[in-house]
Amino acid sequence: MLDKLKHHEKLAITVNENCLIELPADALQKLLQPHKLSYYYFVFMDQGVETVKTDLQEITLSDSQLVFGLPNQIFAHESPKEHTQHYKIGFDESTLTLLPHAYPFLLNPLYSNIITFDPDAKKRVSAVLSILFQLLHSSGKRVNADLILAHLNTLLTEFNSAYFDGKNGETPANPKVAKYVEFKLAVETDLTEQQTVDAIAKKLGMTTSSLYAVVKENAGVSPKEWITNRLIQEAQRQLQYSAVSVKELAYELGFNDPSYFSRLFKKRTGKSVSEFTTGLRDLSST
Repeated sequence: MLDKLKHHEKLAITVNENCLIELPADALQKLLQPHKLSYYYFVFMDQGVETVKTDLQEITLSDSQLVFGLPNQIFAHESPKEHTQHYKIGFDESTLTLLPHAYPFLLNPLYSNIITFDPDAKKRVSAVLSILFQLLHSSGKRVNADLILAHLNTLLTEFNSAYFDGKNGETPANPKVAKYVEFKLAVETDLTEQQTVDAIAKKLGMTTSSLYAVVKENAGVSPKEWITNRLIQEAQRQLQYSAVSVKELAYELGFNDPSYFSRLFKKRTGKSVSEFTTGLRDLSST
């Protein structure tokens, strides 16, 4: 889906303002129906009202609110309304790994897909989204990817701050979802320790099979696959922002065998570490 929507040659990212950029008919039809996301997706309402569904739950957005959908969640729009001011932005995991750090709200630990911004934050978010839209749809020379990523980092930092503002005491109502959130946080807390699934299950007071069922239901992958995917994501991020050898990176991420790490990296990304870093240099030159 994102291949049909993206607005940059080398970054898998889409930004639309008030639906000014017309979508392919088949893509629009799919977006209006419940579909499983394969990327991160955000709808920000600057002014007006719009209704979406996340995991088949209907959510009505009004001024200063944002709803987000995560990979493997079910998402659907209603038909676009006139006289609203809004932005829609999406990007994939590969784009996320190009940013300088992780954003804890994307783990959705409070199990709330809605973010509400105070007046000052709303102005900043709206301004950054407007800039991103202009950068991606300017009629002149293609904008350098680093400039787009810098603004995307600012935007996600704003989202992250507003997500946690005043909500530290909230917890998911669904026990299975709560356990899935606990699993993600347990992995993040000791990511490079590479805890075994058995050890994490014990820490969460669960059997290994029950943890498997919870993670599979919410993420679409096994706990081991989720941990591996997160490690490879972190490897991609570190390669982007530090000059580190394959051997050093493998040890930093908790791999005892750099050769195994290299094979795993290629299996998960489709590129060797050297091919990936070459691609990063090519990306920065756009």
